[in-house]
Amino acid sequence: MKPRLNCFEVVLPFKVPFTTSFGTQSERHALLFRLEADGVVAYSECVTDVGPHYSYEDNYTAIHIIREYLAKFIEDLPDPKVFLERSEAVKGHNMAKAAFEMLLWDYHSKLSGKPIHEYMSGSKGYADVGISIGMDKVEKVVARVGEAIQRGYRRVKVKIERGREHEILGAIREVYPEIPLTADANCDYRIKDIEILKSLDRYNLVYLEQPLDHDDLVDHAKLRKQISTPICLDESITSPDKARKAFEIGAADVVNIKPGRVGGFTNSLEIARIARDQGGHVWVGGMLETGIGRAFNVALASHSLVDYPGDTSPNDKYFEQDIVKNPFKMIDGRIKPNTGPGIGVDVDLDYLIKVSIKMTRIV
Repeated sequence: MKPRLNCFEVVLPFKVPFTTSFGTQSERHALLFRLEADGVVAYSECVTDVGPHYSYEDNYTAIHIIREYLAKFIEDLPDPKVFLERSEAVKGHNMAKAAFEMLLWDYHSKLSGKPIHEYMSGSKGYADVGISIGMDKVEKVVARVGEAIQRGYRRVKVKIERGREHEILGAIREVYPEIPLTADANCDYRIKDIEILKSLDRYNLVYLEQPLDHDDLVDHAKLRKQISTPICLDESITSPDKARKAFEIGAADVVNIKPGRVGGFTNSLEIARIARDQGGHVWVGGMLETGIGRAFNVALASHSLVDYPGDTSPNDKYFEQDIVKNPFKMIDGRIKPNTGPGIGVDVDLDYLIKVSIKMTRIV
């Protein structure tokens, strides 16, 4: 029987708008993929959004690339690595590729009867959990930090931007001087702002995430030599080769791996190996995914190569109702990956259809 593959474009409102230096999001426009083949139903999520703000990719480019170029590479349901090799014929578009690469991980792990974290091997069986808090009025940010500490998160990350860094970080450190705290600039600074960035050393951050431009390595290496705060790269790490170069020139101490940004699990694991071999640290980030995408992130975050808490908080932080009926629960700052085959989620198909604004047949 020929595989059947559909894409659902869904809209889920956030409980609280999420603000970064890119702007404010009040809802998640997600592309969710559902594959039926060989008695298996597999899922994945594309991490693009409606606009090209985090990356040049968005939902519209992703659907175009998937339908016109990538769909033919998945029809025989190859091993994820084989699919990735085939997709090298398409330059870039990692998020579109990752949607299919991870779909194949779910499909093949379900065929094997194993949870995806066991299928990829090397799992610790749990993921240490941090939280990412968007920008808001400073008193609200400090209050959310306090709530996160009460819930047991093992690391708190806050978003910053030029002109608000001391307001936000200073207020948090005044109340919580010892908590593991990180700051994410989402590319909002340039090397000319080095004095501002040097001044952040006073806040004793675990690391400063992606302070400079999204495709920069050279200026990050210059910055790293002049500040004591470790540098974490996010947007700059788009492939294993970029990770290798980042560590070779001294541009990073830490990498944030978002599997959707780097083309899927195959590249994610290779990037993690490179970072750890170079003495760096690794954690797994998120892109405000539904429970489908989050299940992949938690599985990867449970891998033994990942040594820092990631942005894998339970989805009740974001959505009143999720696409999945078995959302993750955090205990003592840790989440265990699902134990069912594949990503192990119980998708609420009726709700998925209800919140879909469009369904597209891919294969």
